[in-house]
Amino acid sequence: MAETQRPKNENELQQIIANANSAGTRLEIIGHATKRGLGHRVNADVLVDMSMLSGITMYEPEELVMSAYAGTPLSEINSALGAKGQMLAFEPWNPTSIYGLKHNTGTIGGVFMGGFAGPRRISAGAPRDHLLGVNAVNGSGEIFKSGGRVVKNVSGFDIPKLMAGSFGTLAAVSSVSFKVLPRPQASRTVVVIGLDVDEAGKAMRQAMASPHEISATAYLPAEISGKSEIDELSKTGLSATLFRVEGPRPSAAHRAGEIIKLLSASEDAVELKSENSIRLWSEICDARLLGQNADSRIWRISVAPSDGPRVARWIEANINAEYFMDWSGGLVWIAINGDAKAYADKLRNVISGFGGHATLVRASDDEKNSIGVFNPLSNTLNPLVKKVKQSFDPNEILNPGRMGAEGIDAA
Repeated sequence: MAETQRPKNENELQQIIANANSAGTRLEIIGHATKRGLGHRVNADVLVDMSMLSGITMYEPEELVMSAYAGTPLSEINSALGAKGQMLAFEPWNPTSIYGLKHNTGTIGGVFMGGFAGPRRISAGAPRDHLLGVNAVNGSGEIFKSGGRVVKNVSGFDIPKLMAGSFGTLAAVSSVSFKVLPRPQASRTVVVIGLDVDEAGKAMRQAMASPHEISATAYLPAEISGKSEIDELSKTGLSATLFRVEGPRPSAAHRAGEIIKLLSASEDAVELKSENSIRLWSEICDARLLGQNADSRIWRISVAPSDGPRVARWIEANINAEYFMDWSGGLVWIAINGDAKAYADKLRNVISGFGGHATLVRASDDEKNSIGVFNPLSNTLNPLVKKVKQSFDPNEILNPGRMGAEGIDAA
């Protein structure tokens, strides 16, 4: 079992990494390890547990900015923001149900280093779009700072965005500064029952092109809709196409009604208000409706929203799988029943044909090693990624092998 070290401050973290670099010691960097199942297993000599580097260091609600140590629990971040009527805009993905974890919180550092966003991605952007600055230690044991704590700081190369989604393979981030947004007063979801995947794709694109400020759209086939805890979906036995609006209560109510009119769906639509709307989108964000069969292999597919229905049709025709679409079709979650290897090449070839990315979120270590977790890099991008890695971690001691030979996910 690898030795565990728990730095209490940035200087201790710097010393651990500097010593490891000199000795050629491999380090696995974790927070609460909720995303440890994503990516390849790290073969490390020392486990660096960042959870002691915890606490909010700056919060200016009127400026919509916060800074915190990387090991700060996400629950603490959300509690502080909630007390001021604010939130993380991009709806962080919580993978605990997919990986069967008992605890249900990660760290703010893990949120940004993982880089995965939830349903509001189509309207608010990804975690990297909200990351303003980082303090970190690179693989040579050097402390560096990039970015700032205010939105107007745009000078220099955008290293914070480079750190986002790097899974700790470039540097051990000790603290982050990020934007926050006001929490909407109301959340309403229009549920249109019974559309097929092509009709749903058309309806989602139509709604997103409207002036009604849709914050999220998704499509749940009948077998997925039936697993929801929300009775308005699960008891119909039919598919559900979802449209969320948020904001002041009168505005949200008005826009929900306008969406129903826009789609001519008055006879086939219901509205979910507040708590039920929030619960439903939490199910979608965390892919809980797919994670219930522990033996299924789960993929996360990113394509252009217009291509989502075509990917879905291919899945229906070629794979023994369940799926649903988020991001107006731009994100397709798939749970495959059976050997992941049997479908991997076909799936990745199809997704590459659409210019998309396929990430293997849940599988055995042997399957991950055989298939690869992340989308293979192009011949053009591969040398650039290696050069960036070499500049930050020349001896490759930080989370070695975590991202395999494939590179990075496009979240």
